[in-house]
Amino acid sequence: MTLIQELQTYPPFFIALSCLMGLLVGSFLNVVIYRLPKMMERDWKSQCTELSGGEPVLEAPYNLYTPGSACPHCNHKIGALENIPVVSYMLLRGKCKNCHAAISIRYPLVETVSALLSAFAAWHFGFGMIGLAAILFIWALIALTCIDLDTQLLPDDITLPLLWLGLLFNLSNTFASLSNAVIGAICGYLILWSVYWMFKLATGKEGMGYGDFKLLAAIGAWLGWQMLPLVILLSSVVGAVVGITLIVAVKRGRDIPIPFGPYLAGGGLIALFWGTYLTQSYLQLFSAP
Repeated sequence: MTLIQELQTYPPFFIALSCLMGLLVGSFLNVVIYRLPKMMERDWKSQCTELSGGEPVLEAPYNLYTPGSACPHCNHKIGALENIPVVSYMLLRGKCKNCHAAISIRYPLVETVSALLSAFAAWHFGFGMIGLAAILFIWALIALTCIDLDTQLLPDDITLPLLWLGLLFNLSNTFASLSNAVIGAICGYLILWSVYWMFKLATGKEGMGYGDFKLLAAIGAWLGWQMLPLVILLSSVVGAVVGITLIVAVKRGRDIPIPFGPYLAGGGLIALFWGTYLTQSYLQLFSAP
């Protein structure tokens, strides 16, 4: 029996494999979350130097693979046994092996969330194109959420490929028809673009960034335009609740920006798993005599 037949015949095997892959990819997502913004910053500085006519500064290569992982405090090179998802963090008790500086709890959290959501997607959708596509979608949203929380950036290096992948998967009607996916991408971008300009004309301030437009466009490309109202409603409600809580409980100033990307990602995840059910329930509720 081939591996594909095993995965089709024994769903628990596919779920366990997805969980393991989620752990491993979660470890890589931590690298993306930490390094991609720094790579973008280096690129911006290089472009500014070039445009200003300055001499380019030669820097050591820095990307997702080079240099190897190291402790940011003492530059201790992290070995393979120190880089096992979740397990190494527990064995090291959340501290660097060399200097004993604290390691952020976010590293094992990202790995754990990636593993659990990947396993849940495998259970929910089963083995096949839709299950594999859903897992890719989840990984991208995890990376975007954490990067936005850290830097209030939603990198084009993730949002734009995510948009095109959504259209590509929907060539075979994976989550929506291709026409609904294309309309979803267009509407997702234009809805937040319109909100941005209305807010700016009314207040003179920017209420959100262009990355939010692209993320909602990507979600529309994956799930179709029919899911956009639900995604916007869910993300707006959660965002409003969190924002008010921060202002009241934490005394966070009203002028301090709150990233909207994590709420869009959360709305997109809910719509991915339960969007059809929630939409149908809503329509039945208001159509009942």
